[in-house]
Amino acid sequence: MIHYTKFISKNRSAEWITFVHGAGGSSTIWYKQIKYFSNKYNLLLLDLRGHGKSKSIPINPFKKKYTFNSITNDILEVIDAEKINKTHFVGISLGTILIRNFAEQYPERVKTLIMGGAIMKLNLRSKILMFLGNSTKSVLPYMWIYRLLAFIIMPNKNHKESRSLFVNEAKKLYQKEFKKWFQLTTELVPLLKFFRQIEIKIPTYYIMGDQDYMFLPSVKDLVEVHNKSELYIIQNCGHVVNVDKPDIFNKKMLDFLDKSI
Repeated sequence: MIHYTKFISKNRSAEWITFVHGAGGSSTIWYKQIKYFSNKYNLLLLDLRGHGKSKSIPINPFKKKYTFNSITNDILEVIDAEKINKTHFVGISLGTILIRNFAEQYPERVKTLIMGGAIMKLNLRSKILMFLGNSTKSVLPYMWIYRLLAFIIMPNKNHKESRSLFVNEAKKLYQKEFKKWFQLTTELVPLLKFFRQIEIKIPTYYIMGDQDYMFLPSVKDLVEVHNKSELYIIQNCGHVVNVDKPDIFNKKMLDFLDKSI
């Protein structure tokens, strides 16, 4: 089972929030959310396969192949172990794809989805990046590829903290692990197309930065046709909204959760 951390609220009737980080990150990226939400909610912070403290946990030999469904089932395994019947989910970047996939597979276990820096479509630039990454991942050191990706997705000076955080966490990955995760990109285009075409019947809140030029346009288009979805755009903010603008992210997320109760 992957590694996870719990924060239990003193409020006995507290609902659960499950936090899912992006590729190359770890549960440490939520450090600006823990204190804010732990008074009112029970928190579950996951380290995905090969990330954070899950890096030292051997994977079941029958589950070695990395697919979005297999990683989604890692999340289910933790929730089942903790006997959590239903939870709110918060994802960032690639974590939004995982929680959206979880909601597709196990909708009865999901109360709401909060999608920070959501990836719902690959534009031409991101497709080229994925192609170059797949073409060179066996030749170039993975940190060269990751630094390039991080800089292109988070290029501005005010994105420096987010960029540094993800690069420092990515350094803890192994080259072999990076290749396994990068292979997931072959599933992305058809999976994201399905997500855009089929609306999930679960309240979904997108929180995006106005400087998230690679992924914001497609989310704007999506919320216009998905009735259960809402969008809030944070000004002067990049892709990793919970780190770039934590105060606004936290408040908007809490407003949405309070409204959903």
